[in-house]
Amino acid sequence: MENYAPFFVLGAAVLALIFAAYKFFAVKKLPEGTELMASISSKIRSGAMAYLKRQYKTVGIFFVVMVVLLAVLAGFGFLTPFVPFAFLTGGFFSGLSGFVGMKIATYANSRTANGAKEGLNKGLKIAFSSGTVMGMTVVGLGLLDISVWFILLKFVFQLPIDEIMAAMLTFGMGASSMALFARVGGGIFTKAADVGADLVGKVEAGIPEDDPRNPAVIADNVGDNVGDVAGMGADLYESYVGSIISCGALAVAAGHGISGVLLPMLIAAIGIVASIVSTFFVSTKESATQKMLLGSLRKGTYSAAIISAIASFILIWKLMPGANGLFGAVISGLVAGVLIGFFTEYYTSDSYKPTQKLSESSGTGAATIIIDGIALGMRSTAIPVIIIGISVIASYFFAGGMGSFESGLYGVGLSAVGMLSTLGITLATDAYGPVADNAGGIAEMSGLPGEVRERTDALDSLGNTTAATGKGFAIGSAALTALALIVSYTDKINTIDPTKLNLTITNPATLIGLFVGAMLPFLFSAMTMQAVGRAAQKIVVEVRRQFREIKGLLEGKAEADYTSCVDICTKSSLKEMVAPAALGVLAPIVVGLVLGCNGVVGMLAGALVSGFVLAVMMANSGGSWDNAKKYIEAGNFNGKGSENHKAAVVGDTVGDPFKDTSGPSVNILIKLLSMVSIVFASIVVTYGGFGLF
Repeated sequence: MENYAPFFVLGAAVLALIFAAYKFFAVKKLPEGTELMASISSKIRSGAMAYLKRQYKTVGIFFVVMVVLLAVLAGFGFLTPFVPFAFLTGGFFSGLSGFVGMKIATYANSRTANGAKEGLNKGLKIAFSSGTVMGMTVVGLGLLDISVWFILLKFVFQLPIDEIMAAMLTFGMGASSMALFARVGGGIFTKAADVGADLVGKVEAGIPEDDPRNPAVIADNVGDNVGDVAGMGADLYESYVGSIISCGALAVAAGHGISGVLLPMLIAAIGIVASIVSTFFVSTKESATQKMLLGSLRKGTYSAAIISAIASFILIWKLMPGANGLFGAVISGLVAGVLIGFFTEYYTSDSYKPTQKLSESSGTGAATIIIDGIALGMRSTAIPVIIIGISVIASYFFAGGMGSFESGLYGVGLSAVGMLSTLGITLATDAYGPVADNAGGIAEMSGLPGEVRERTDALDSLGNTTAATGKGFAIGSAALTALALIVSYTDKINTIDPTKLNLTITNPATLIGLFVGAMLPFLFSAMTMQAVGRAAQKIVVEVRRQFREIKGLLEGKAEADYTSCVDICTKSSLKEMVAPAALGVLAPIVVGLVLGCNGVVGMLAGALVSGFVLAVMMANSGGSWDNAKKYIEAGNFNGKGSENHKAAVVGDTVGDPFKDTSGPSVNILIKLLSMVSIVFASIVVTYGGFGLF
């Protein structure tokens, strides 16, 4: 079975890509609607493509430098010769995932708006089909990269299993690097446009959201795609491959051999099949409420989890007889993912009391809604922390942690794989959101009937919740994956020099590393939020200028210069993304050289703990502020244009960089720190700590 299993994984990857292609062309065949709708969609698509091309050129320079550096290190014997190539393929497929997702999203936006003219279910189906393309592309390319490398290294180069996993860990670093650039750059773009458009358009000028008179409206819609689609696709790609690879590395450390390495790959392959089947369960009724819409998406995600669980049990029973406890580890991850998604939904959806209460606090102004929103985010961190804690303990003991420490840790790695095994459909529900948001904008700008805008608003509100749920899911999986990667790092250090590690809390290097690591997510978040602020200020100035200088613009008699706002966002985001990304790559190297490998372990642990909590808080605060605004716009608490609404818009503006820039980028940061540490472990062991640590 071991000889055939990698090819089964490859087959599942190809199946996912074929299904993605089928859905892509099925969506593309649908009518775009009126000529005006098609024109607006074309402007959004061209703006998004222009941004991605310029971003990939910028990122390409970084990858060339890193490949040369890794090649030099390989030449001196610090790394295997395969590492530079693995790094390159990881980054390429991560970027490609985002590109494909953004491509279909910009085709689906006008088609979703046009479908909403027929009914709510039609609009939901089109938007969800677009998300399915993204989900299947990510898991398909992820398993394609993993399976092809595994087949080459095992069957062509015939390397031992430990060397195979050492080489494959590196393309996780490539994927993480690409994901960080994509998330940070796209996040700065989308939130600069969104904040600028809202502050001047909705608050100062008093015009509706997505009004064609607003010069930043196209940039805002472009941002939804480059940030929430392309950035998010790259983000979850690296979570997906990172969890599988790190779990494989832990299998080697636990002595499970090739069967243990293949198991997470096969679970992921099963998850693909389960996700494809479950996509056909998603539908709704015309009169559906928000709870009913959420329920229709839950049918898909829950059914995928059940199918995956049953198939995983059979797989473990056949592949690793006598290790049935591993099934409990997989289930703990699956259950943790579902629970984190549910509680994220509870805190961010306007169907539940937390966001409804947050809407009510707008009655006393912007200050109170901001205070309550921050408090809501802080309070919401408790349950995910408890869930992750229980999942870690459960998976550790299910996998035999009482008898073997390494086997217990392998179980923790399997729980991360279990959580992400149904990523194909989970990501589909997430990527659906920006498409629905764009559809609402196109409906507004095209002057479609009021009932169409009501349907797209319902889909958009659902998208806000699914996006928040997706971010919670990504953060939870990042915590488990980062934990597994930390263990992989310590195993690598012990392999190089078993005398180096002294991880007692009283070790000065470890203690200092903990403080530095805990600080890094806050410094990183500050850098990304300030970047959004600087870029947004430029948009505010430009929109005010156009309102002032273009005669008849506010009266609807002249057309805004949309291109200038897109250009400002593009230039600003590409410039501002460099420093935060550099922090993620350089921090582990600098800490390693100064404090040695003990300082690096402390840094990784500190970043994981503070980063996880901070990311949850920011994502949930931002999601709740957004839906609180939507709840008021639906007619509650005096409705649109009221003082309540203005206060909620300010809260939403504060929440934008929380939930779409800094928060989701932090979960990439904590994994990238680990990946870079693993790759440069030999350098740190040889030269780190100045002989003092």
